[in-house]
Amino acid sequence: MRPGYLFVLCAMLTACGSPPDNLEEASITDLHDRMHRGELTSEQLVGWYLDRIEAVDRGGPALNSIIELNPDALLTARALDEEWRESGPRGPMHGIPVVLKANIDTADRMHTTAGSLALASHRPPVDAFLVSQLRDAGAVILGKANLSEWANFRSSRSSSGWSSVGGQTHNPYDTARNPCGSSSGSAVAVAANLTVVAVGTETDGSVVCPAGANGIVGIKPTVGLISRSGFIPIAHSQDTAGPMARNVRDAAILLAAMTGTDPDDPASANAAPAAASYTANLTADGLTGRRIGVIRSYSGAGSNPNVDAILKASIDAIESQGAAIVDGISIDTTDMGAAEGEVLYYEFKADLNRYLEQSNAPVRTLEEIIDFNEANAETVMPHFGQDQMLLAQAKGDLSDAAYLDALAKSKQIATAAVDGALLKHRLDALIAPTNGPAWFTDHVNGDSSHIGSSSYAAVSGYPNITVPAGFVAGLPIGLSFIGAPNSEVKLIEIAYAFEQATAARRPPEL
Repeated sequence: MRPGYLFVLCAMLTACGSPPDNLEEASITDLHDRMHRGELTSEQLVGWYLDRIEAVDRGGPALNSIIELNPDALLTARALDEEWRESGPRGPMHGIPVVLKANIDTADRMHTTAGSLALASHRPPVDAFLVSQLRDAGAVILGKANLSEWANFRSSRSSSGWSSVGGQTHNPYDTARNPCGSSSGSAVAVAANLTVVAVGTETDGSVVCPAGANGIVGIKPTVGLISRSGFIPIAHSQDTAGPMARNVRDAAILLAAMTGTDPDDPASANAAPAAASYTANLTADGLTGRRIGVIRSYSGAGSNPNVDAILKASIDAIESQGAAIVDGISIDTTDMGAAEGEVLYYEFKADLNRYLEQSNAPVRTLEEIIDFNEANAETVMPHFGQDQMLLAQAKGDLSDAAYLDALAKSKQIATAAVDGALLKHRLDALIAPTNGPAWFTDHVNGDSSHIGSSSYAAVSGYPNITVPAGFVAGLPIGLSFIGAPNSEVKLIEIAYAFEQATAARRPPEL
């Protein structure tokens, strides 16, 4: 049994009452309707997911998406049921189980490890701000999800979804294939119906790629919309948490619950006013009168005719819903990638050192982590090394001219490119394929992803929503909707209308 991994078996669920019916694919609205009718309690719901995690994540196909369960989840759910009976629900997240990526702080009996054995005993002193928001909304923190160790910022030859604490997470649509991105466990847990919703984090692609590759919805919001305090960072200029769900409405509900003004993150000051409107106008005609631009310069464009066919079918569906399509948009981001890489190395060192010190972690600096990895290479680095950490450690501080120049350059290229396309063509959103078909997991050669469009929104800090769009040989493909900063309300309405028109999601056959 892995460190900290607690399973609550059926014998321990006697207080839950009769087990609920099959709850696969149940939405937040469905679950609350049943709770209102007295047909379901949060305690029963949590028990159902705990049983399913035991059967599917540890047994059966052994997806390995959950790194740790919350030993207090049932008690929390029971207390929330009592509160519902006495005073009614706090809101749409009351009693709803949420899985958090294992780099998000919780001040409870769980650990925050980023998947690293160097942090196996790490229990932060306070909740991340977004976790406090979720608890205040009445959510039940069900557990922590496995991830790519250090959010995939340890080695250029890494295998997404592998960590030294949790091992390898598997794609539920084909367990020989990779789940993509560092929020892999969060995406797999949602896709396989091991939780209602989950939270991931993204620096560049780590919400949208696993969401796309696992057939779910992922929202990478405008940087700063969700407070960045309280999760293990890569780079403050691009980092954000984001909701992951099986449908757009649930993702929007979770997004609203996580937002709020955090004094420790001034960029969150404008978050609260918009949150209430994320689900206010979700209708099937949300594409009518919109102008949607098609990016043709995404990474790997034209390399897979089956992905091209899904993009064409998506364009046809969008047009059929009354939107105007502007096709053939080429976005020039020459030299952006090199500048982005320089920024990430500098910020990773500075931001991680600050986090480790403030959270009273068992290791206090990136240098100590590197030393730990070397001393424990047999268990920490059996498949790949830590070249990215070594490059980051060699950087100076955030006053270096090389960093400041790279930051200005990367932001200027990204924002000018996206803003230019949106303004020139008077667009409401840009679209591109989120991902190609999931590749075979390969611990020798590492990841082999070829198709993606995440960098446009990641480097600019703009919002990006991926929605299931189709399948290639049974493997999910997502469509990304990219918009202007703080345009989440509009993007969610567009994404919802696309989802209703296509109904592309289907659950994995486990």
